[in-house]
Amino acid sequence: MKKFLPLLILAFSILYIFFIPSEPIGLKILFKLIPMLLILCFAFSLKPVQSTKYRTLILIGLFFCMVGDGTLIWFVVGLSAFLIGHLFYTAGFISSWNYSHKRMLSIIPIAIYAFLMCSNITAALIDKGDRGLILPVIAYTIAISTMVFTAIMTGNKWAIIGSVLFIISDSILSWDLFVQTVSYSHELIMITYYSAQFLIARSILSLKSIA
Repeated sequence: MKKFLPLLILAFSILYIFFIPSEPIGLKILFKLIPMLLILCFAFSLKPVQSTKYRTLILIGLFFCMVGDGTLIWFVVGLSAFLIGHLFYTAGFISSWNYSHKRMLSIIPIAIYAFLMCSNITAALIDKGDRGLILPVIAYTIAISTMVFTAIMTGNKWAIIGSVLFIISDSILSWDLFVQTVSYSHELIMITYYSAQFLIARSILSLKSIA
C-alpha cells in the first residue's frame, strides 16, 4: 500500500482540483481533505534517515495544515491552524539546521518578499475596511517566511522546494483574496499547495545537506 500512496495522492489531488464542484460545500471540503490525509499517511509511513524528532514535528505540522484546510471557510480559524502548522514545520527545520553562509543570505530576498506582501495586502485591507485582518495576515506572513528560511537552512532539497511552493501557493491565495483577481487561482493554489505538502512530507527521508 505504501508504494501506491503517491499515486493515490496525485489521483485525489487531480480529482479535487479539476472535477469536484464548489457546491455542496461539505463535499468540497471532504475531497479537499483526502489528499492531505493521504499525505499524512505517507509521511507516517516513512522511516527517517536520522531524526525521529524531525519526523514527529513534520507530522504535527501536516495535521494542523489539514485542520486549516477544513476550517478555512472561517478564515481566521483556518489561518490560525495553518500558522500553528508552520510553527511545527519551522521547529522541525530548526532541529535539522545546517548552517552555511550561502544559505544564510536567503534571508534577504525572503525579508523583501515579506515586506512587499505585507505592504500590498495591508493597503488592500485598509481600502476594503477589513482592518481586523491586518495583524493576523502580518503574523502569518512572518510565520511562513520564517518557515521558508529555516527550510533553506536545513539544506534539505525536498524541504526547500516544498516550502517555496507553499509560499507561492499562499501568495497567490492572498493576492487573489485581498489585492487583485488571479486567473486560474484555484488551480494554481492547489497544485502548488499539494505539491508543497507532499515534498515537505518527503523531506523526512532526506535530511542530509545539499551544500
